[in-house]
Amino acid sequence: MDKQELYGKIREALINDFEMEPEKVVPEAKLYEDLNLDSIDAVDLIVKFKQYIPKNMDPEVFKKMRTLQDVVDGIFDAAQGSLDKK
Repeated sequence: MDKQELYGKIREALINDFEMEPEKVVPEAKLYEDLNLDSIDAVDLIVKFKQYIPKNMDPEVFKKMRTLQDVVDGIFDAAQGSLDKK
């Protein structure tokens, strides 16, 4: 899966599962300020995308994510690193 596909899946989840307005769900959207995610929502999002997240991914990485693009990049990069080790 490439970054664009991953972004599409995350965007779709935010719109459908978190009932966000599609026009607000853009790569530069700030998770907490623009999308109004709280810490429980963030955990729910991580659980929803657990299949794409390597088991050995450092939870501290998630704490540093501020925008939707950060989430996409972080998950994608961690997954690529996990594949490179195989």
